[in-house]
Amino acid sequence: MTIPYRPFGRTGVQVSALALGAMNFGARGNPDHEDGVRVIHRALDAGINIVDTADVYSQGESEVIVGKALADRRDDVFLATKFHGRMGDDVNRFGNSRRWIHRAVEDSLRRLGTDHIDLYQVHRPEEDTDFDETLGALTDLVRQGKVRYLGTSTFPPSRIVEGQWIAERRGRERVVAEQPPYSILARGVEAEVLPVAQRYGLAVIPWSPLAGGWLTGRYRAGGPQPESSRAARQPGRFEIGGAENAAKLEAVEALAVLAEQSGLTLIELALGFVLAHPAVTAPIIGPRTLEQLESQLGAADRPLPADVLDEIDKIVPPGTTLSSQDAGYAPPSLREPTIRRRPLG
Repeated sequence: MTIPYRPFGRTGVQVSALALGAMNFGARGNPDHEDGVRVIHRALDAGINIVDTADVYSQGESEVIVGKALADRRDDVFLATKFHGRMGDDVNRFGNSRRWIHRAVEDSLRRLGTDHIDLYQVHRPEEDTDFDETLGALTDLVRQGKVRYLGTSTFPPSRIVEGQWIAERRGRERVVAEQPPYSILARGVEAEVLPVAQRYGLAVIPWSPLAGGWLTGRYRAGGPQPESSRAARQPGRFEIGGAENAAKLEAVEALAVLAEQSGLTLIELALGFVLAHPAVTAPIIGPRTLEQLESQLGAADRPLPADVLDEIDKIVPPGTTLSSQDAGYAPPSLREPTIRRRPLG
């Protein structure tokens, strides 16, 4: 098994064709810190050199685990994290404001045990905060050496373009990467987000390429309802018998047959599909255990032939998203539950 490397947009940086996501390390996934460290070390040993986390993942615990794992290997890793989600009860401990960004980055640096973040990402857009305010604060961090590059996550194409215009016209640091939801079951970003990323030379590191587990083989017609912490948090999205999931389940069954006919696992088919898009740099895999990691590593050097990609298009047509729950909406941990900002006056 060999993991190839790809250009990270136009930055000159080379990253592995798979990125390791750390959302499942900590209380919301695998609470065993040493186990998380072992998974991260195995990924690095296999050739992965980009690790992605966020402050909101298990309220900072994921960043702590990543920091432990990278204590002696920091220089070889392109380290990415994100801000925006609520990190406390105070009215201002979340969001995209200058005030919060400068606090959030210091907290992330401390938890990660590092003096700089390679890719600092805005986890979600925020309508009542001027994007120039956000990019101005992030530009300060780049010039201070605390951050190397800027990214966004789950931004609509209009906001991606807005960020490029702000950078050009107001002298801000340019956003160089977008992290959208993208899988065989959620192809909506093919219409505009991915073409816009290509136009501006952005790196693309998609999240949920396995559709939250639907494309691992665990969710099958007539099978038992899988138990997981993710399903417990979002039961509607993962209920096998749910009406909104019927189209997903039908597609999974057809994809499983196609994978078997192609000599692939369903996981390899799913990851290979995302890897095949010319706009994609590195899909983010989010294993909770070593076993899950091993099942995903092999996809990096198993490109899908054109005829298999054509068959996937027949099962889930280009641009289609089979469930609104997979369209990129913020999970509950990122939403503001009670306090909502409002215009003054």
